[in-house]
Amino acid sequence: MDQSPLIPAAGRRERRQRQPWARLLQAILDLAGPDAELIRHIERDWVSATFTGSRHAITLRFTGGAAAACGEQFIIALPDHGFELPRWLVADATITAVEDNRLPVRTLVVEAQLLVLEDG
Repeated sequence: MDQSPLIPAAGRRERRQRQPWARLLQAILDLAGPDAELIRHIERDWVSATFTGSRHAITLRFTGGAAAACGEQFIIALPDHGFELPRWLVADATITAVEDNRLPVRTLVVEAQLLVLEDG
């Protein structure tokens, strides 16, 4: 029998609501196109006086001329894209950095920041 001390309900950490990171990444990759390669994803909790959510830093790489053209379209489309994430709202989506290397093969590396808030 477990003899560990009981922790009062007030002292327990509330279970964090399941974060939307997997759906968000899939939506980003769908928007970016089939040649986009996910390099990095970092998620950090975010809170304000009235909202809770998470901030996401995402880095994608597009290798080759056609892929880089898709990357350019992604850069244009991201800020105004209407994401459909049940129970979540993408409040802000911005491109924070772009690195365009042309030799030996064109490679476009795009960094984006998204703020995702609990809806309701």
